[in-house]
Amino acid sequence: MAGAGLASRLYRGEAGLDIVGRRRVWFSVAGALALISVLSFALLRFDLGIEFAGGNSIQVPASVGTLQQAEEAVDAALATEGGGAEVVTAQKVGGTGDDFYEMRTSQLSAEQANAVKAAVAQEFGLPVSDVGGSQVSQAWGSQVTERAVLGLVIFLVLVMVYLVLRFEWRMAVGAVSSLLMNLVLTAGIYSLVGFEVTPSTVIGFLTILGFALYDVVVVFDKIQENTRGITANNNQTYGEAANLAINQSLMRSLNTSIVALLPVGGLLFIGAGFFGAGTLKDLGLVLFVGMAVAFFSSITLATPLLVLLKNREPRIQAHNKRVLTRRAALERGEGSAKNTPEPTESADEEIDPEAAALAGAAPKVGARPAGKRPAGARGGRSAGGGNRPGGKRR
Repeated sequence: MAGAGLASRLYRGEAGLDIVGRRRVWFSVAGALALISVLSFALLRFDLGIEFAGGNSIQVPASVGTLQQAEEAVDAALATEGGGAEVVTAQKVGGTGDDFYEMRTSQLSAEQANAVKAAVAQEFGLPVSDVGGSQVSQAWGSQVTERAVLGLVIFLVLVMVYLVLRFEWRMAVGAVSSLLMNLVLTAGIYSLVGFEVTPSTVIGFLTILGFALYDVVVVFDKIQENTRGITANNNQTYGEAANLAINQSLMRSLNTSIVALLPVGGLLFIGAGFFGAGTLKDLGLVLFVGMAVAFFSSITLATPLLVLLKNREPRIQAHNKRVLTRRAALERGEGSAKNTPEPTESADEEIDPEAAALAGAAPKVGARPAGKRPAGARGGRSAGGGNRPGGKRR
């Protein structure tokens, strides 16, 4: 029953989750995860594919046997003809009927590559033409990296301009910080897992930026709606209004993330894991991790950072002070709504603005009604002045 009640409150936006009030916890967690990611970059580094590190690719028909047998044959050929080169990665590529095994090796000269292909073909009794091969220069990977970084910078600049025009610069700072944290954490997980970095990986990183931005804009739009004209009343602080917006948009963000993660999860776990489509795992992992991290970063990082920046604004500081001063007076019994529950700065409960506004007008127990008496009525007598109804004064 408790779980069903929580789900129902989430759908109505009434869960009362205290996200903004615990922003120090979220900042600490984000900082720790970012530190782990940076250490992973420095110690484990990335497993660069031949598109970035340079190298050779040797393709053997899958009809020769298992992937392990093909890899062992290529290793043996490299030991004799490859001048100390070795297999970096091995995977099965292709569809039904024309699939093959692809072994990526370190850099080989043209003569060494031809000798290795001839040795592999002889090992399996195949024509040399059936063993494919290609060579990729490291310069190509450098060009891809430069263009990807340039695309990232242009994207972030455009996002900043849009958010400043659509919202304000503080929201732009919170959104871009969330996007950068999303990239760092996704790259850290990618480094820890040890998947090979390919052009598909770069495409996946650029793709998750758009998804992460969508999540942030949805939350910020609700915050802007809740905080419009907030300084005109003393019912909510800015942090409480922002926290209410998170609760109101939480289920929408959760549903969007789940719907997006289901097909990506199928791509990663079923396509790459179960069917062995190795070319899908690079793209699938970065999309799956990036979309999952985007949901949490938009909720636990972007909005708390926005509140932190807004609370430094003099106008919001003065408003928050008025709210807390009024609340403290009510708690001391100086107001007429002493028993009315008021929200704290931690925004643990959803606030009813109408109830809070009416609380100040509620009379104390035993107090005389504050309504005015009818004009000319004194001592409970009618304005007519006579003892008898309708009597005339003589």
